Amino acid sequence: MTDEAVGLQMEALRSQIAALEELLQLHEQVSLEQARKLEHALTKLEHSEQELRAARDAAERANRAKSDFLTRMSHELRTPLNAIIGYSEMLIEEMEELGQPDLISDQKKIHAAGKHLLSLINDILDLSKIEAGKMELYLETFDLATMIRDVVSTITPLVEKNSNKLDLRLSDDIGAMRSDVTKVRQILLNLLSNACKFTSNGKLTLAASRSLDLGVDRITFTVSDTGIGMTPEQLEKLFQAFTQADASTTRKYGGTGLGLTITRHFCRMMGGEVTVASEPGKGTQFTVSLPALAADQGKEAPPARVPGGDSSAQGPETEGKGTVLVIDDDPITRDLMKAFLAKEGYRMIVATGGQEGIALAGQEHPDLITLDVLMPGMDGWMVLSALKADPELSRIPVILLTIVDEKNLGYSLGASDYVAKPIDREHLGFVLKKHLSGREGGLVLVVDDAADVRTMIRRFLEKEGYGVTEAENGSMALEQIGRRAPDLILLDLMMPEMDGFQFVEKLRKNEAWQSIPVLIITAKELSSDDRRKLSGQVQTILQKGTYSLEDLLGEVKERAAVHFRGKEAALEESQFAGGK
Repeated sequence: MTDEAVGLQMEALRSQIAALEELLQLHEQVSLEQARKLEHALTKLEHSEQELRAARDAAERANRAKSDFLTRMSHELRTPLNAIIGYSEMLIEEMEELGQPDLISDQKKIHAAGKHLLSLINDILDLSKIEAGKMELYLETFDLATMIRDVVSTITPLVEKNSNKLDLRLSDDIGAMRSDVTKVRQILLNLLSNACKFTSNGKLTLAASRSLDLGVDRITFTVSDTGIGMTPEQLEKLFQAFTQADASTTRKYGGTGLGLTITRHFCRMMGGEVTVASEPGKGTQFTVSLPALAADQGKEAPPARVPGGDSSAQGPETEGKGTVLVIDDDPITRDLMKAFLAKEGYRMIVATGGQEGIALAGQEHPDLITLDVLMPGMDGWMVLSALKADPELSRIPVILLTIVDEKNLGYSLGASDYVAKPIDREHLGFVLKKHLSGREGGLVLVVDDAADVRTMIRRFLEKEGYGVTEAENGSMALEQIGRRAPDLILLDLMMPEMDGFQFVEKLRKNEAWQSIPVLIITAKELSSDDRRKLSGQVQTILQKGTYSLEDLLGEVKERAAVHFRGKEAALEESQFAGGK
């Protein structure tokens, strides 16, 4: 190769190197520009994230402020409503006794208006709790047939108001359910109320059935009516809060438009769903599907409807002293109890498991229940919780008959007494007599800062033969108890100086006062933390505006009678010890 050729190649190589350097320089410039753009974009993104975080924090603060406001307002609204509803009930009773029927209808209108206003307030508070993520489930096991018949009894006056008829259809295997009974009941009442509202001179149907869906035990409720029905356009906005299917609906039929929104939220909280089908002029059908077990629990086959033939161990000749339901899986214990109870003159009915026991209690309403703790499937603790959570069964005394030494747990869950196995017949006989021979009367201390509430309760209880003393806060109540201990305390939680929580804490620290039963009557929305504080310290919690005076009287009678019998037993024991 000549020198000239080599020179040409070298020149070409230099040109390529120069071109590459120029290209590299251009690439670096582009990279720097891209880096600057990327840095700018990242800065903007960071600023956006900061703004979003600030907006989220502000929204959370606003939501907390709204929730706190509604919590305070619930107390302020429910307290006067409690007086309106309570006094109207009292006046209705007094007018009936005085023979003034012309005024009773007006009082009933006041009472109904107060209850309606309370339901509207509860709807708004429920939706607020749902939006704030504070709505909780309280799971318990309950008998479905009993709960459904309770719903039917509640809704019947509304059904008859528009000259409608209600058809109830329950499958034979409906059994029991573990879920939030209050929310299931509210779902059905919301749907039935809707059906009543939009149906006149027609037919409503409530059906409930049990089935397996992909291996999951499910309960299906259907509520159908022959009312005005809805168009597809109306169905689209049916579950939106504060809306109804048509603007004219609110004007004609009233309501907040919250019931169905809350219903859907409750269904989804419990792992279910609600669907609707409707046709204008022909009617509407809502279908609710819920899991029979809302939590992972040991499964026990749901009972068929309670068998009647084998449940009773004795005939009518042994009914004089009352009926005892024995829930125990041990056949030997059942046979021993059968012989003992027959000899003592009691009628006995038997359940061999927890769910059957709950169902029998709902059907028979025995005077007393004896309960074993160690049972397969649903154990005694679950049965006790379910019984005490059911308003119709909660007042039945439950005696734990067990080898398990957990007295405190049993009493905190609502057990009335405890008998250890092996059973001492003499001791069992004493316990049965103690709880089946009630006694009324006694001294009740009412602790509430609202004078009108104290006056209302005083008048009602004095009429029933109770002595009543009053205190407007916890400090004054403790002073009164120091002078004379009452047989029962009715306690509000929200009070100045010393509130109900502080009062209960101080009361239970005094050994001499630990056995005094405490019934809470409050307008406060109780949180899980509040309930934990009160667990084992009080006997009953009543929400202001949600109970009748008869409900209150029933609780007072039961708790005061148990306290009396406890004092009598202690007196007998001390006399026996002194005579030795």
